[in-house]
Parts: sequence; C-alpha cells; structure tokens
Amino acid sequence: MDLVLGRFADAKMASLSDTEVEEIERWLDVPDQRIFAWVNGMEPVPSDFDTALFLRLRNFNTKGAV
Repeated sequence: MDLVLGRFADAKMASLSDTEVEEIERWLDVPDQRIFAWVNGMEPVPSDFDTALFLRLRNFNTKGAV
C-alpha cells in the first residue's frame, strides 16, 4: 500500500495534526485491497472513514499532489 498511503504520508505527514496522524494509523488496520478500492472509487467509502483527510488522500492519488 506504499503507493497509496506511503506517497501521501511522505508528502503530507509534517503538516498533519495529531488527530490526522491517528486517523492514518487507523487506516493501517484496514486491508490494503479495501483502501485501494475506496481510493479508486471501486467501492464506496464507509461513513466512518469518509472524512476530509480521506478525501485528501483520494485527491492526492487521483489528481496528483493536493
């Protein structure tokens, strides 16, 4: 999942709040295939993961660095 989460973390980690870092840590508990499907729109994002930060992750991976 380094391609999806790793690049985002490398680019954004320094500017994230403690709460956002905790959210990313929660993503790490989700199977890679699910995160990939959510990011690429193949599956709807569950409401408990459908956050502003997850939207930033999706935009980062689908539209380039945002």
